[in-house]
Amino acid sequence: MNSVSSRTSPLILLMANMFIAMLGIGLIIPVLPEFLKEFGAGGSTAGYLVAAFGLTQFLCSPIAGEWSDKYGRKVMIVSGLVLFTLSNFIFAAASEVWMLYASRLLGGIGAASMIPSIMAYIADVTTEEKRGKGLGMLGAAMSLGFVIGPGIGGFLAELGLRTPFYVSAGVGALAMITSLLLLPESLSEEARMANRGKVVQKESLLSQFAQSFRAPYFIYLLLIFTLTFGLANFEAIFPLFVDKKYSFTARDISILITVGALVGAVIQAVVIDKLIRRFGERTLINTTFLLSAVSLILMLLSGNFWYILLVTLFFFTLTSIMRPAINTLLSKMAGEEQGFVAGMNNAYMSLGNIFGPALAGILYDIHLDIPYIFGAVILLGSFMLSMYFGRKTAAGAPGTREVPSAVQKSWH
Repeated sequence: MNSVSSRTSPLILLMANMFIAMLGIGLIIPVLPEFLKEFGAGGSTAGYLVAAFGLTQFLCSPIAGEWSDKYGRKVMIVSGLVLFTLSNFIFAAASEVWMLYASRLLGGIGAASMIPSIMAYIADVTTEEKRGKGLGMLGAAMSLGFVIGPGIGGFLAELGLRTPFYVSAGVGALAMITSLLLLPESLSEEARMANRGKVVQKESLLSQFAQSFRAPYFIYLLLIFTLTFGLANFEAIFPLFVDKKYSFTARDISILITVGALVGAVIQAVVIDKLIRRFGERTLINTTFLLSAVSLILMLLSGNFWYILLVTLFFFTLTSIMRPAINTLLSKMAGEEQGFVAGMNNAYMSLGNIFGPALAGILYDIHLDIPYIFGAVILLGSFMLSMYFGRKTAAGAPGTREVPSAVQKSWH
């Protein structure tokens, strides 16, 4: 794969696969309130369904990454698309709640099989200079999939409540067949055989978490968790919340989520680099945590559609600035531990995607306002923690480990 064209063609296929995966995740959002009514299920079920996907993705990603090295990227990507397709068919055809859970658990395994392998594939076929661009294009495909998913889900639901899931499954099957026929393997047979012969002494996940607790960048890993927790809390309950509190339709919900996510994607693609250079990571982190907490409280104050749209845009804008700012600072602090930090970043994000929706669903069944009040408290606490840690580090307080000078410069 030395030519430009041979590198570009697989990248387009990979972007399409990632787009489809995120499309399938987004499809569920606007139709969930009406869909769950068929099963007599409430907020806790909605939260658990979202959390179930994150749980199996979290548990299976390390295994899938290892198998990708041993057996190749293509087999894992195609397997992920098979599981994704099957997951959507089960969800569409479900007649009992356990089938919904089975679908989401299976979907999480599919995402775990596909996403690490796609990222590894890009590393295989790009030079170090071009890798950032490749991963950026992949990120854009993910964002676009999530932007379009709720919109398509809301409008297809008018043809039938289960239609979005059948369509998603059909598109997934098409992507699976296309990848099987056209996607070349990026990892040589020699490399795969060598990886199968390796005996690697691996640290347990618990020991890796313990190691992250002692790192100078731990606070920012914790903020990745609280950010994801708050965002997942918002998204998991949002359709049920506006349906019950303000009587919004599936189309209303799809417009709110689609426009909000689209603005977030544009900000990440166009504005974030300029904001980081202008204000610095820490200022952006502190400001966005504080204002995102405020925006969750604002959600409770009015049911006017345009007001909710404005608040939703505000929230998505803030979180779209916050995550890249934290990731950039984490990368600068990582030094020679880039791989470890990236893995821990994903682990903390996965935990946020598990616990955020699950707790939001439980709190919603107590009172529909509580998830947003609790989410605001978490984000406000994160703001205070970030402010405290920033001042302590800037003052050179005892007990903080020295970080590279480049990192120190980025803080001032």
